[in-house]
Amino acid sequence: MAEAGNRCPTAVPLDVNNTAPIGVSWDRAAGMLEDKATGTISSLGSDSQAHTGEKPYKCGECGYRTANKSTLSVHMRIHTGEKPYKCDQCDYSCAIKGNLDRHIAKHSGEKPYMCGECGYRAAWKSDLSQHVRTHTGEKPYKCDQCEYFAAQKSTLDRHIAEHTDEKLYICGECGYRTAYRAKLSRHMRTHTGEKPYKCEQCDYSAARKFTLDQHVAKHTGEKPYMCGECGHRTAKKSTLLVHMRIHTGEKPYKCDQCDYSATSKTNLDRHLTKHSGEKPYMCGECGYRAAQKSHLSQHVRSHTGEKPFKCDQCDYSAAHKSNLDEHVLAKHTGEKPYMCGECGYRTAYSANLFRHMRSHTCKKPCS
Repeated sequence: MAEAGNRCPTAVPLDVNNTAPIGVSWDRAAGMLEDKATGTISSLGSDSQAHTGEKPYKCGECGYRTANKSTLSVHMRIHTGEKPYKCDQCDYSCAIKGNLDRHIAKHSGEKPYMCGECGYRAAWKSDLSQHVRTHTGEKPYKCDQCEYFAAQKSTLDRHIAEHTDEKLYICGECGYRTAYRAKLSRHMRTHTGEKPYKCEQCDYSAARKFTLDQHVAKHTGEKPYMCGECGHRTAKKSTLLVHMRIHTGEKPYKCDQCDYSATSKTNLDRHLTKHSGEKPYMCGECGYRAAQKSHLSQHVRSHTGEKPFKCDQCDYSAAHKSNLDEHVLAKHTGEKPYMCGECGYRTAYSANLFRHMRSHTCKKPCS
């Protein structure tokens, strides 16, 4: 299915009352169509360009091209930060009317579209259509350069970028380039500090919905991802993938200055500071310096006595989340997710496993 800005209006079912395509707002005076679902604007006079694929309008900031001048105007809001569509119920604003309509649905809570297979409900018919494909396996979007198929056009677009290696979207602040408009939008939040995703249960907000979803799991306690080797459960798929490397021994992150390798990028980043020696974060109380901001935050708690991580099953609290996680495993669940691949030894604590592994690697008693 082509995007609204590139399709003929006559190819869309008509609403007999408005004589405009269903889901489309028609500005007769301007001769323009606006797709309410996406906010994409198209000219009634651009049919020939839609057929030929001609894209004469180019963004001077990042090189993005489009067949419609009005679509270019909407695109430019990525660079200017303009958000003309305001929510009349909160401070939310956005660049595209379709995004505002989706946001307003959060206030009303209305989800009239329901999946007959699993009961999933959606505020938008298009969202339901995408969801239904998880049941049918339908993948209507085909790559014209290989045999790849996708259930969503956005997924196909990301795939095609792998063929072209084009990075049309550029950040005017720092020069960051990407093949995806959505990634540029997320990146821009690192400059603006915008965190549009709000937790309904506390004051937490996030720049990405994925990050908010991970946070919400802390409230619900839900841990849907389970390790088939040891039964360890986690709220995040990415965390499970990192955990599995304990069993497989995989260490994909390599240091380019020595033979060190790590199971996670975070561990590699920590290691690299040993080479650079840089410690830009300093404690105002005692002069302690740290290579990472998170390390300084943890250190400061040794002065304040703060223990922000609370156990929801007893009165235990900890200064570090890792300590809380190990407490819950050892005292409440009885889980021992850390297992030695050599002898089957199991423990609730990663530090214990690390110490145990020395008994296999050391030829003489290790200190």
